Amino acid sequence: MTNTANDRAWYDARTACLSEFMTAERIAVFERVLDMRTRYMTILTENTYHPQNASALVRHCEAFGLQNIHTVETLCKFNPNTHIVRGTDKWIDLHRHGSTTEAIAALKGAGYRIVATTPHRESCTPESFDVTRGRFALVFGTEHAGISEEVMASADEYLRIPMCGLVESLNVSASAAILIYQLSARMRASVDGWRLTDDERAEILYRWMRESVRDADRILERRGL
Repeated sequence: MTNTANDRAWYDARTACLSEFMTAERIAVFERVLDMRTRYMTILTENTYHPQNASALVRHCEAFGLQNIHTVETLCKFNPNTHIVRGTDKWIDLHRHGSTTEAIAALKGAGYRIVATTPHRESCTPESFDVTRGRFALVFGTEHAGISEEVMASADEYLRIPMCGLVESLNVSASAAILIYQLSARMRASVDGWRLTDDERAEILYRWMRESVRDADRILERRGL
């Protein structure tokens, strides 16, 4: 049988097999988490230098239900600290792009609005940003230079977090936490179709179960799967 993204029978047969080696409670946790997962909203991070920030971005996305993270690593590698992510990277999908141009093209090709997070443009805020207008990707720049000129020129919209003090902006980790939390909550409250499709759920559930069952590939092979 061919393994294709739309072949539910292929995934269902394998998850049924692996479910024999997991508790019902653990499977129920996976199903509950998948109920809240989304690809309607995603993030793109450009050249995140500090492992602590990379780790925080992974944890923020996993905690608030964003399945995909996109990265550009032309200047430095996106390298989360394993002691900080504590395995949360197993539950999200990391897509590494060769350049900002490639990343923007891929995201726009998949129907995403490119939303540059920056305090340097008159733009919308987390409260005024229209989450209902279609899929969107929040772009976060480097710790020191911020968003690249290419992103600024290619962005469909700009998003800022209003400041009340003398500080002009927050660091990338803090900004991402605020925006991901607020916008994902607004998305779930007001957008139809934010959830994963049935086929996406089946594929992700299979991968999560493979991560959870010891010798999963050997078990599947013995069952002829």
